[in-house]
Amino acid sequence: MEKLEKFRILGLSENTLRALEKKGFEEPTPIQQKTIPILLKGEVDIIGQAQTGTGKTAAFGLPILEGIKEHSKTVQALILVPTRELAIQVSEELNSLKGEKKLRIAPIYGGQSIEEQLRRLKKGVDIVVGTPGRILDHLGRNSLKLNNISYLVLDEADEMLNMGFIDDVEEILNCATIEKRMLLFSATMPEKIINIAEKYMGKYETIGVKKEQLTTNLTDQIYFEVAPSDKLDALCRIIDIEHEFYGLIFCRTKIDVADVANKLIDKGYDAEALHGDLSQNQREIILHKFKKRRINMLVATDVAARGIDIHNLTHVINYSLPQDPESYVHRIGRTGRAGKEGTAITFVTPDEYRRLIFIKKFAKTDIRKEKLPQIADVVNQKKSRIKTDIAHIMRSEDTNGYMKLAQEMLEENEAEKVLAALLKYSFQDELDEKSYTEIRDVSIDKKGTTRLFVALGKIDGMTPKKLAAFLKQQASVHSEKIKDIQIFDKFSFITVPFEEAEIILNIFKKKRGGKRPIVERAKR
Repeated sequence: MEKLEKFRILGLSENTLRALEKKGFEEPTPIQQKTIPILLKGEVDIIGQAQTGTGKTAAFGLPILEGIKEHSKTVQALILVPTRELAIQVSEELNSLKGEKKLRIAPIYGGQSIEEQLRRLKKGVDIVVGTPGRILDHLGRNSLKLNNISYLVLDEADEMLNMGFIDDVEEILNCATIEKRMLLFSATMPEKIINIAEKYMGKYETIGVKKEQLTTNLTDQIYFEVAPSDKLDALCRIIDIEHEFYGLIFCRTKIDVADVANKLIDKGYDAEALHGDLSQNQREIILHKFKKRRINMLVATDVAARGIDIHNLTHVINYSLPQDPESYVHRIGRTGRAGKEGTAITFVTPDEYRRLIFIKKFAKTDIRKEKLPQIADVVNQKKSRIKTDIAHIMRSEDTNGYMKLAQEMLEENEAEKVLAALLKYSFQDELDEKSYTEIRDVSIDKKGTTRLFVALGKIDGMTPKKLAAFLKQQASVHSEKIKDIQIFDKFSFITVPFEEAEIILNIFKKKRGGKRPIVERAKR
């Protein structure tokens, strides 16, 4: 537990430290270092300005888990999040951090069975992690009460504002007891978020951390265009052509992680899966094996890989493209440490190219396209390694114990045939090009265009020239990129290339301030 001393001095209990050790955490992130001691003291509310991937869930989650009681019959903490994916993610993270403490944590979101949620709430839940719409639904049904909560967290408050949930959030805050600690986490601090803090929070302290560096000079970033069905074969080629592969392979879901890991193991690779369904003991054993290089590849989800501090990785493979630039940066930042260059490889399918453009643009990074290694190149690389390894054994290892057998075999057979038979015996079909599957080329139309709907028209004074100038001013997209402009009374249509479309859409998504964005993809 010595490596967790930096967590211990923050004031966390031994139960929490044991949970952190099992998860593979080694030292707190900046937002955790600043937030945890203040929350444990319980004197003021907190506004935390931090991006995704900075460890903010543990920053607010650990003190809450320490502060609430076991066997309570009422909800003690409500964590509001903008999306169902984040509700599941935060809930899973808190469950993995609670250690031996008997607490019930439930994600509550739209799209999930309301009857199942009603049953869970009736049985008793200590921490609810939910989306605003479904939380309001339960408040209206009286199946959720906030009159006894000790903590209320707004996580990714600016995203809730962007998605139009701010009125729902205020309605929920009005239903909560005044006697609570309130925590607000947001990457940006627009005026409406500050207004909520002033209106609903007591005395508060603002904590900020520097935005993560978006790129690393020590990471070579590459992408390969592949069909979804060819991803596994592409991965095997990349692993096989490397002299020493030691890396993390990221998938989007637990099912994908288990599937990819099992297929790699079946092919004879030293791989393991890391996902949320594993017990803490299983997780600890797998991480120990990986750190000691008893396995050289770990297939994981983003959530399961959080807190892993492993140095000298040669590769990070984005088997599935991440959802956002922050996740991409967080993944690839695990390579290129200690002065050694690492490689980040991303598989991109034809329908994911737009998302790759978005990641490249907003992560301000260059990800270059490469061709997958050819089968002949992989086999030749293996042959070269075998010759090098055998030469090394002859130079530096004692082979006297095998001399007599070698002499007997050479007396009875030609030397070349003996050596060829030994190579086949040792490497089976590994050097046979037929053991590899052909990977077909996929065509990604990089010159394709996107039709966009613009909620401005003639009544707003728009003409084709004025609309092009407006988009150039707002999104820095050159007018010559904007084609086929059609102006109607209350709206317009434009056609732009994929890359410019992603830029425009994301700019106006950030500008919408809780309302419908001015620019959207045109419905076909």
